[in-house]
Amino acid sequence: MFSDAPILIAEDNLYVALDLSNAVEDMDGRVVGPASTVIEALSLLATRAVAGAIVDCQLADRDAAPLARRLAERRVPFIIHTSAPVPRDIGDLHPRVPVLMKPLQSSAVLACLLDEMRKMAFAK
Repeated sequence: MFSDAPILIAEDNLYVALDLSNAVEDMDGRVVGPASTVIEALSLLATRAVAGAIVDCQLADRDAAPLARRLAERRVPFIIHTSAPVPRDIGDLHPRVPVLMKPLQSSAVLACLLDEMRKMAFAK
């Protein structure tokens, strides 16, 4: 379903990151990361092509607002997958980005990301 598209996973919970990574690969995507910090995710984004992203709004080093901002600037479709309230910076800057609350099955997370990727493709 992802047709070899590179998907950035920014998630600091190892088990969730592995589950999402396996699900992306099972759906013919390529995993970029997973990144457990904003710094690592921004570095990956600067050096790798990314077609979509799954972002936990609270990573190991800080909230993911800088990452969300960079993804939006590059017009990379992304979703927020979190167990914490969305920081105001992210909610105010990106009110249309889907927010999925954990725990949620990986298939539901990826279905939402695919939908966002399709919307962005039609908007171009």
